[in-house]
Amino acid sequence: MSIRPLVGSGEIVERVASTRSALDRSWLGGRVRLDHRHWQSAESDVVWTAPQHLLVLTDSGRTGRTLIRANGKVVYDGADYAGALTFVPAGTERRNAYLEARLSYTALWIDPSFGSSALPDGIGIIANARDEVLRVLIASLRDELLAGWGPSAGYVEHLTALVLDRLAVVGGRAASPLPPTRHAALSRPASERVRDYVRAHVGTDLSIKDMAAVAGLAPDSFARRFKATTGMSPYAFVLEERVRQAEALLAETREPIGGIAMQLGFASQSHLTSTFRRQRGITPLAFRANFVPRS
Repeated sequence: MSIRPLVGSGEIVERVASTRSALDRSWLGGRVRLDHRHWQSAESDVVWTAPQHLLVLTDSGRTGRTLIRANGKVVYDGADYAGALTFVPAGTERRNAYLEARLSYTALWIDPSFGSSALPDGIGIIANARDEVLRVLIASLRDELLAGWGPSAGYVEHLTALVLDRLAVVGGRAASPLPPTRHAALSRPASERVRDYVRAHVGTDLSIKDMAAVAGLAPDSFARRFKATTGMSPYAFVLEERVRQAEALLAETREPIGGIAMQLGFASQSHLTSTFRRQRGITPLAFRANFVPRS
């Protein structure tokens, strides 16, 4: 199997190479896609252009040498290493050469139509940089998939928006520190419609797009105004509502915890358990034990 990227076109020449795909998932009609692979190559040359933004995290391993060119200039000449992040804007032709590559990486593809205002105009390639925020965001999505949890569209929308905001900072294009922007709150009727919608559909794969439609707003504007209203991101609000309803079911019914997890939109019982513990500081089983009559 070749190192051929999932998106775009170009030319690849490899010598003594092998690639094993561990993950390939997409959301939001293919606007966001994650690819996790293990790759070995004695020597590789890649000339590639893609219509989507690409952010790559080197999970482990390294290369003997990595040379990246764009627009006729050398962007990076060094090595890939664990924790390194590389960003390639959509439509940018990159010419990469690798020697003695032996690594695992996670690639996040983002369509430019997603939160297009988040990235400043003219942002270029970011090559083998370090940023703990971006690393944690990508690694958390990768780890949830590897654990079999299958994050919802709402979760992926929120995470991708955070990635784009952080890329603007890492790219060195962010403006000087300014007072935080004050976003208008949702009207009370719009806020109540969204809350009622979440409560009624908490067991489904809720997305920011669906919640924004209920409020009558564009997704980007809705997410900012929702947080200004509630103090929480839309996805955090959905999680809190799921945990709140789980509390009621745990206390008032004998339904198996796995059944409650499926009913409320969690990917698995372990997903409910980890979220419940993080939100409430106790496991669902221990929480339920407080309501079991003692003989």
